[in-house]
Parts: sequence; structure tokens; C-alpha cells
Amino acid sequence: MKIISDPQEMQTAAQELRRAGKSIGFVPTMGFLHAGHLSLMNIAREKADVVVVSIFVNPAQFGPNEDFATYPRDFERDEQLCRDAGVDLLFYPAPAAMYLPDHSVWIDEEKLSGGLCGAARPGHFRGVCTVVAKLMNIVLPDCMVMGEKDAQQLRIIRRMVRDLNFPVEIISGATVRAADGLALSSRNRYLSAKERAEAVCLSRALNRAQALVESGEYRVSQLEAVIWAEIEKTSGSIDYIEFVDDETLEPVDVVEKPVLAALAVCFSGARLIDHTVLKSIQFSGTAGAD
Repeated sequence: MKIISDPQEMQTAAQELRRAGKSIGFVPTMGFLHAGHLSLMNIAREKADVVVVSIFVNPAQFGPNEDFATYPRDFERDEQLCRDAGVDLLFYPAPAAMYLPDHSVWIDEEKLSGGLCGAARPGHFRGVCTVVAKLMNIVLPDCMVMGEKDAQQLRIIRRMVRDLNFPVEIISGATVRAADGLALSSRNRYLSAKERAEAVCLSRALNRAQALVESGEYRVSQLEAVIWAEIEKTSGSIDYIEFVDDETLEPVDVVEKPVLAALAVCFSGARLIDHTVLKSIQFSGTAGAD
């Protein structure tokens, strides 16, 4: 595995691979890797000749009071995990190499980014879109593999790729969970033992909403009440519980088309997100007949 820190060197290496007829599968990360990241690398390996992973804690997507300075970092551990996963190239740039002192161009998505995490973290998705666009221009991938856990981010990046005509296939990988159902996240390490035990409330609440839909309850008001009740049993503070159209991310009142049920819950140590996609049996037959 080769480690590259200079963006120009990475781009040159990618150009040489493309000229040699090699396809590139890319997994962008912020490091402190876990089994979820490794699952994305496995998908990239299946889809492409060469696997490139980036590790870059992107300052542009952190707000002034967020955890950029304390975000977990362990490059030696991450490097070994990438080697063990069969990664070919590890791109590990410094912030100064990615953002020049007079950097002045940004990418804003204006439709899908206003709600959910976008409402709670102003400017976050501007930073995400900008860095992902830069990484795609540097790595020149044929496909990029992203986790489904960050549901809004995945949909925004798909829209950016579509609207800006990036020649990159976006492939999603399923959320990887701990045995008790908690979605894996680098920020889980911030949780105390008590909070870690309580944090399973996110997936448990979403599962209960899913069960209600499967039993024929399609009113969002009732589904939201169940989620609130589950999370309020813990010390977690609800940032948001939202039910939105899975494609447009517009709020809905009834589960007809696929609905993204998304939530963010803050514990003293971490802000956690999770989601599920709800599909009603009642309306699926009608949709299929159109």
C-alpha cells in the first residue's frame, strides 16, 4: 500500500492508473476507522481494480463550537487497518494542502440540505460538498462508496454528482451496527458506559416505528410519538425527529411513498444520528401499478 499526502501527486497517480486502463474505487473517510468503513472498502474492492481510501478530517464541515480539534485520530491504527483490507493507495493530506490560504470557491446544495442535520449544523453540507468534489477531482474515481448511515449526506452527494455531471458512480453500503443495534460511528467513543448502554434507544425507537408501519399505522404523528417516548426514557436530548420523503427530503404527514425517518440525539459526550426507510404495504401496490 502506498501512502500519498500531496494532492497533485495523488492526482498524477490516479491519471496514470486511468491511462493504464485501471478502474478506481474510492472510499472517503475522516479516519478512526471501524467495521463500517471496512465494509465500504470491501465493496470498492469488488467494484474496481484499484482501491483508494482517503483520511481527512475536513475542517470546513465543522462548526465553530463542534469537535474538530478533539475528533478522534489514530493514523497508525488506520494505516494498518487499510493495509489489512487490501487498500492500494491511502491519501492522507493535511488541511493546508486541501485549502489554500486564499481558498474562495465553495459548493452549496440548496434543496436537500436545509433540514435534518443541515438545520442543526449551518454550513456543514457546504463543507461536505466542497471537500467531496475536491477529493473526486484528485482521486478521479470510477465509483465512490459511501455509507448509508449518513442518509442526508448520501442523498446530497448523489444530487451534486448528478447536477454537476461528475463521471462517478455513487455506491452505498449498508449501515453496520453493533450487536445491540447501535450504528457504528467514530464518535461512539465519546460516550460514557451509561450513555453507550442508553444509545441503543435510537435504533430501538426506529425499529418500533417500523413495526407500527408494518402493522398498518401510517400517520407520522403516531410514529413520532413512539420514537419520542422511547428516547425520553434515557438521558439523551432530542435534536430532531423527522419524517421526510426519501427522495426530496420534504416533510410528510403520512407514510405513502418511501419515507426517511431520521433522528439525532445528543448525549453529553456525542451527537448521534440514525435512520430507517419506512415503506407502507398499503400504498406499495398502487405505486407498482403506475
